[in-house]
Amino acid sequence: MISLVTGLAIALASVLWVELVRDLYHTLSHLWQPLYRLHVWHHRVFRRDLSVVSDTIYRQAHWYNDVPESLVMLFLSILPWGVVHTWNISPQWTAWTGFVYTLSFLFGAIARGLGIPLVDELTDVTHRPGEFTNLPSRWFVNRPYHWRHHFDNQDAYFSGTFSLVDKLLGTALSLKNKRIAVTGASGTLGKALLTQLHLAGAKVIALTSSNSTVVLDIEGSELAITTLSWQIGQEAELINELNKIDILIINHGVNVHGQRDAAAIAKSYEINTFSSLRLMELFFKTITSDRDMIRKEVWVNTSEAEVNPAFSPLYELSKRALGDLVTMRRLDAPCVVRKLILGPFKSQLNPVGVMSANWVAKQIINLAKRDIRNIVVTINPITFILFPIKEFGVANYFRFFSSPTESSIDK
Repeated sequence: MISLVTGLAIALASVLWVELVRDLYHTLSHLWQPLYRLHVWHHRVFRRDLSVVSDTIYRQAHWYNDVPESLVMLFLSILPWGVVHTWNISPQWTAWTGFVYTLSFLFGAIARGLGIPLVDELTDVTHRPGEFTNLPSRWFVNRPYHWRHHFDNQDAYFSGTFSLVDKLLGTALSLKNKRIAVTGASGTLGKALLTQLHLAGAKVIALTSSNSTVVLDIEGSELAITTLSWQIGQEAELINELNKIDILIINHGVNVHGQRDAAAIAKSYEINTFSSLRLMELFFKTITSDRDMIRKEVWVNTSEAEVNPAFSPLYELSKRALGDLVTMRRLDAPCVVRKLILGPFKSQLNPVGVMSANWVAKQIINLAKRDIRNIVVTINPITFILFPIKEFGVANYFRFFSSPTESSIDK
């Protein structure tokens, strides 16, 4: 039994190793000019719908890019056997699994280079043309995920099968040139998010209830950014602007602290829950094509009040309601929906917060670029345990005891 488990572990490790080699080779192809001259053929092949520009170029691209890449994988696939042989780990023959696995890539690349019919449909699945029917995957590279490497940012999304390398490099989500709008933009976290997004290369838009233009401090220089004024209850007036937005970050909120009268209840739920939900649903309506499915996202700041006390009952209740509704709606959402589960940071809403808003914003951006869908930033270790359990349980409860809704793409 121990030998079987060891053999499976060695086999899996050998496959993961050659996939790591493949992704690092791909990354190097975009950084080192001699390799890029070969790799660029691969980027000349496809139109935006992933149909090929020319069968001749398609075949040449495999000789210039895919075959050399597979040969490097094949050569380095010997390394796992060398390791287990040196350390006398048995069974050693399973270390050749990565070698055999790589042969399928090499033979497939050669067959595509020769133009053998139907081989591309069986072996080049991330480049098949046609409409997209699912969202970019989190852990495995699917067609929408790889499409972004070709037509979103060629200096990101390098992974070929598993997205691990992109997560490690912070290239699993590119923010460069994305139009990103942030609500609550006049607040402490709103400004910090806008600043970090700007530094990441995004085109930022401030959504605020204030009539003043939002000004960012960028390395000691003031930068006035595009600012749109809106009011709670008037979310529908933003529809034309939301059509132009790639990522909407819903960040506004209110904290009535110890109040518990009817007005405080209504205010907390209207601002923290229903306004955020209306904005999210409005943004979903702007997703009208399969390309929108891939490019657009919603990030919602729900707070760690979803699982921990915030010593402000109405803030907790309204944020928990928002968190649960976001969990329910993203089961059928037509785009990626991320949650921001944030601990206490110093702001106008929480003057006794222990974290810096700028530090929190940096962590949010770093984790988003690694395609983390539930972004937890807190000093409380309990949240890292409780939130995944809570989210898993609530999501599956909703999945099993409610009916799927038709997304805007389906319609």
